[in-house]
Amino acid sequence: MAKVVTFGEIMLRLQTPDYQRYIQAKSFDAVYGGGEANVAVSLANYGHDAYYVTKLPENPLGAACESELRKYGVHTDYIARGGERLGIYFVEKGASQRASNVVYDRAHSSISTAKTEDFDWDKIFDGAKWFHFTGITPAVSDDAAKISLEACKAAKARGVEISCDLNFRKKLWSSEKAGKVMGELMQYVDVVIANEEDAEKVFGIKASQTDITSGKLSDEGYKEVCQQLIDRFGVKKVAITLRESISASVNNWSALLYDGKDFYKSKKYTINIVDRVGGGDSFGGGLIHALLENYSMQDTIEYAVAASCLKHTIEGDFNLVSESEVKALMGGDGSGRVQR
Repeated sequence: MAKVVTFGEIMLRLQTPDYQRYIQAKSFDAVYGGGEANVAVSLANYGHDAYYVTKLPENPLGAACESELRKYGVHTDYIARGGERLGIYFVEKGASQRASNVVYDRAHSSISTAKTEDFDWDKIFDGAKWFHFTGITPAVSDDAAKISLEACKAAKARGVEISCDLNFRKKLWSSEKAGKVMGELMQYVDVVIANEEDAEKVFGIKASQTDITSGKLSDEGYKEVCQQLIDRFGVKKVAITLRESISASVNNWSALLYDGKDFYKSKKYTINIVDRVGGGDSFGGGLIHALLENYSMQDTIEYAVAASCLKHTIEGDFNLVSESEVKALMGGDGSGRVQR
């Protein structure tokens, strides 16, 4: 299996119990999560040497967070220490017609105040095959954006494959700034991952014949998006997740993969959602694993979608499934029957 490096911010996740609203909650369930950390956990579960890079505060919360990553087999050798605090995000899970609601409390977090000298990328990428980051990380601070760019340059110089999930977060930055910063980073990226609206929010590339609010998504429109991303940035592959939101509780879930020549569409799953946070990251982890293992393009997109389908049934950010479980779903075993 391969050495894979991911870089980003991991936070303390505080979630209201069950489906309570913030105003009702007398306590919060605590776990940890963050885009690139979630991907690292998935890849460790699939047997890869997954290294997660970030900066954590030198306090018990930082130590607990690092311990949680190691629990799931993620290597933490390159985590920098220092800064003021661990970022927090609050989650109020939606149900039926009420949407989920996320509130961030991440100002002055350790990673947002990190500097380029905190990370020795030549050492970090020694022996690495793949590097993954998301559009969340450069949105955290201008310094985090600089570090992301430095990481991409170092990875590219070593011939490391680079993937990026655009992951636009309107609560962190504007579309205008996102387009400028991500446009510079994209020149180093080999594989782009986006959802049904990221390309529009970041680069103004909108899918035709599509209405996200009503859940009407056009495959042909997203094929145009894939082609425009390849034409503009010269990336090798584009994967787009397609979420049709019937309600907060029930989604249809599928994806497209384009390799510059052919399009590959996955089967569609109807999911009764337990927890959708981390769904896109589990897709990214599945996609990277399948590409590293030289799956066919069709099997690659099927694996990524099946993996993320299973994540929607698991509480917390991390996708705690094995390769065999994903392959079983790929093969049609989605009945949910008790395994005895």
